[in-house]
Amino acid sequence: MTGKLAALVLAAVLAAAPAAAAAAAPTVIADGHVDMGPRMVGGAWTIQLRDDTTRPATWRPLSDVVLQAGSASKMAVPPGPEYAFLGAPGAPVWLLPQVQRPGVLWPGWNTQDPSIAALVTREVTWRLHAVGGPGRFSLFLNGSFGKPEEVFDSGRPFPQETGIEAASHVHGNWAFSAPGGYTLDVEMRTAAAGGTTLSDRQQLRIHVGDGDPAGAFLPPPTSGTPAAPRAVVAPREDDAANHGWWYLAGGVVVAGALAVALKARRGRSGS
Repeated sequence: MTGKLAALVLAAVLAAAPAAAAAAAPTVIADGHVDMGPRMVGGAWTIQLRDDTTRPATWRPLSDVVLQAGSASKMAVPPGPEYAFLGAPGAPVWLLPQVQRPGVLWPGWNTQDPSIAALVTREVTWRLHAVGGPGRFSLFLNGSFGKPEEVFDSGRPFPQETGIEAASHVHGNWAFSAPGGYTLDVEMRTAAAGGTTLSDRQQLRIHVGDGDPAGAFLPPPTSGTPAAPRAVVAPREDDAANHGWWYLAGGVVVAGALAVALKARRGRSGS
C-alpha cells in the first residue's frame, strides 16, 4: 500500500507541474502604455507596474512582468556627437520612445497613485543600482532643441539616481544596444513625514528583440557592477532606412517631461 500511495502522490505532482508552470508564466507587454511607480500594497511601499493595456488598468508586481522591445522598436543611431552615448552612427539600437508610436511599447514612470499622495511630501528618488544584459542601456529625454538629456546610462558608475516630483507622470527614451534579456535593479524611495524613509528595491525585466521573452529572467545583476562595454555592429541598409522618424521625435520638446522638473543626478549618489 505504501508503494502504491507514493506512486499516486508522484503522479499527482507530475500532473500538476505543467499547470503550475503555466500559472507562473510572466505577463509579456510589447505594445501600449505602461508606467512604473510606487504605491502602497498591504501597507508597504512597493514598486509596481501600471498596465494600461487592460480595461480597467492593472497594477502588476514587477516579478510577474516582462516588457518587450520588439522589431518595431529597432532603428539606427543617428549622426551627431550628441548621440555618441548610444553607439556609432548607423549602429542598431532598440528604442522604447518618449513619444508614443503605434506597435511599440510606451513605458513611463509616475508618482500619481492615490495611495501615496499623502506620503510624498517633496519627491521620490529613483535609483538605478545595476544593469544586467547583453548590451548597454540608456534612459534619456528629448530636451530643448532636440538635444538628448541623459538620465541613466549603464556605461557610467553605479548607483545613479534621478528625482521625480510628487504627483508626476514622465516619459523618456529607453535605449538598448543589443538584443536579449535585460534586468534593471531599481529602487524608489521617499522621505515621509516624521523622518521616516519609505523604500523598495526590485528587478525590472526587459526583453529586446523578437526571441523568447523568458530570456529576460536572468540572474539578478551584481549591485554596483557596470554592464559590459557594447560591441559596435555594422548597420545594414534596412537599419539606416528605418531611423527617419527619430528626427521628428528628437526635435519635439515634450512639455510634460520638462514641467515635472525631473532632475538627473549624475555619477555616484550619496546614500
